Amino acid sequence: MIRSHVLGCGLYLPKTVLTNHELARRMDTSDEWIRTRTGIRERRIAAEGEKTSDLALEAARAALAHAGVAVGELDMIVCATTTPDETFPATATVLQARLGMTRGAAFDVQAVCSGFIFGLAVADNFIKSGQAKTVLLVGAETMSRLMDWNDRTTCVLFGDGAGAMVLRAGEGDGTNADRGVLSTRLYSDGRMHDLLYVDGGPSSTRTTGHLRMHGKEVFRHAVNNIAAAIVDAVEPAGLALDEVDWFVPHQANQRILDGTAKKLGINPEKVITTVAWHGNTSAASVPLALATAVADGRIRQGDLLVLEAMGGGFTWGASLLRW
Repeated sequence: MIRSHVLGCGLYLPKTVLTNHELARRMDTSDEWIRTRTGIRERRIAAEGEKTSDLALEAARAALAHAGVAVGELDMIVCATTTPDETFPATATVLQARLGMTRGAAFDVQAVCSGFIFGLAVADNFIKSGQAKTVLLVGAETMSRLMDWNDRTTCVLFGDGAGAMVLRAGEGDGTNADRGVLSTRLYSDGRMHDLLYVDGGPSSTRTTGHLRMHGKEVFRHAVNNIAAAIVDAVEPAGLALDEVDWFVPHQANQRILDGTAKKLGINPEKVITTVAWHGNTSAASVPLALATAVADGRIRQGDLLVLEAMGGGFTWGASLLRW
């Protein structure tokens, strides 16, 4: 059977580092207050004039180089983002033009922090159906543009960045020993809208708006939903959680990562965490964490991974893949 093999990945982080100490000079907060509640020490902030497509382009180039794939080999670009350059066209088409890709298709996926997991499912299904052979999947965000910098409960959490992955059709035997994407589970519940949303948009306020969140409720739902999604992605493949080599979660909050691991009995040493240095980069957080762990040698060929995330909407999901 056809499997979606991951050929390579890459990341890009803006040069500007915003530390907790710098935030404490701007508002009523402290490094200790932020660290003890979120695990975050610093985050990256896009420069003035630096757009989501700029971040996506650098991550895409890094992923293509790591994969050894030329732009001309791409059949499709899927870009997961909550912060497009413009209301339209899709940021993926901007990326397509800047990369010099002149065939195939490019489009955005919007599932907020779960965007990369949703995008992975989309790419995998296009590959498995035979409609695409080689796909560039990108998660890119400039979340700093959605922040109310007077709201310390939200603005301390988020950062900017981009991560990318190149997938290509490959052969598999149809067993859980195959390389590539083995399963993906996606979910949403629109009733939870008011717990995490942006209070603006083209057809409502005609403004971009600011991110609003009820943190305690989001935490409770996140741990329960993510834990269930992980089990749903792993067990139908005939595998146990302790057979997974690495868990690569959405980097929302260290407490959420710890709570999910504890609920499922996962060894914390198997959880890839970059939240301390990146903050919550929404759809970019999973590929950023993944590319970081690949670059430092933790993730190796043959390793079994679970990627998972939850975002506004609510949306959530998990994917099981063998590197």
